[in-house]
Amino acid sequence: MESLQPTPSSSNLNAVIDSGVRNWLDLPRDAVLSIFVKLDTIDLLVRAHNVCTTWRNISKDPFLYRTINMPNLGEPENNSDLEILCHRAIDYSCGDSIDINIEYFGTDDLLSHIANSASHLRCLRLARCYSVTDEGLCEVVGKHAHLEELEISISGGYSLDSLEVIGGCCPRLKTFKFNHEVYLLPHIVDDDEAFAIAKFMHGLCHLQLIGNKMTNDGLLAILDGCPQLESLDIRQCFNINLEGSLAKRCKEQIKYLRLPNDSTDDYPFQTEDYPEGGYHPYGISDIDLDLLSDDDYQFSDGSEFSEEFNVNYYYDF
Repeated sequence: MESLQPTPSSSNLNAVIDSGVRNWLDLPRDAVLSIFVKLDTIDLLVRAHNVCTTWRNISKDPFLYRTINMPNLGEPENNSDLEILCHRAIDYSCGDSIDINIEYFGTDDLLSHIANSASHLRCLRLARCYSVTDEGLCEVVGKHAHLEELEISISGGYSLDSLEVIGGCCPRLKTFKFNHEVYLLPHIVDDDEAFAIAKFMHGLCHLQLIGNKMTNDGLLAILDGCPQLESLDIRQCFNINLEGSLAKRCKEQIKYLRLPNDSTDDYPFQTEDYPEGGYHPYGISDIDLDLLSDDDYQFSDGSEFSEEFNVNYYYDF
């Protein structure tokens, strides 16, 4: 599409038409809609919306907001503006949004607005939305029993209760992505999330758990609890040792399997790779420090965490 330009003033409009230059205002409304629907929501609301009165009116059409796609480069100073724009997009949708993608700027208030306004939501993706809490997440899933796809990638820590609420409130959920930013301490093990998914999300067909701390026990529970699972992504889940009967079980049950050491080049968010048994080069995040204070967490060799464990703490949040 040609770059968006202000509409010619009335004094030179005839000259533009006579010169043979395309006048975008002559396009039928349906043709403009077919162009606008290919734009990201941010471009639609910021650029197309401000070209002229005609385009501004077309840019408010609910059809354009069935999918609300709002990627962000992670610049905090833009978050409040993007949240306002997302509120506006949800309002323009008139409740017809079925697919919403939010990166970085999600908040409980925004999710509450989605919960109360997007009555037909089928797919929700939240990435790096550190301001979203258990309460905000539970509110939005609690009002969308027809949700079929949910992605929570590289977000704040959520309790196991949230996974139970997701499984209990969304019986139609077929795709679940619950990814961690990096797997900072490969010797810390935790199967609780895997056990919760296995217990409350029996209908899953696609599951992505990049950077999860689960062990073979957690993976086996998922295989048992999610019999319809077709694809499973366990990249950077370095506590899993796929050998013998477990490897055979995965091969027989899962059509599309991504293994712990498989490349993450196609994953849209940054991850860190490091040698097996090594530590992440940036040390321990505050999330892992919280885990270390819990007596339930142990090293994979069975030993407990000691204050003598020597590592340079680096807070990367």
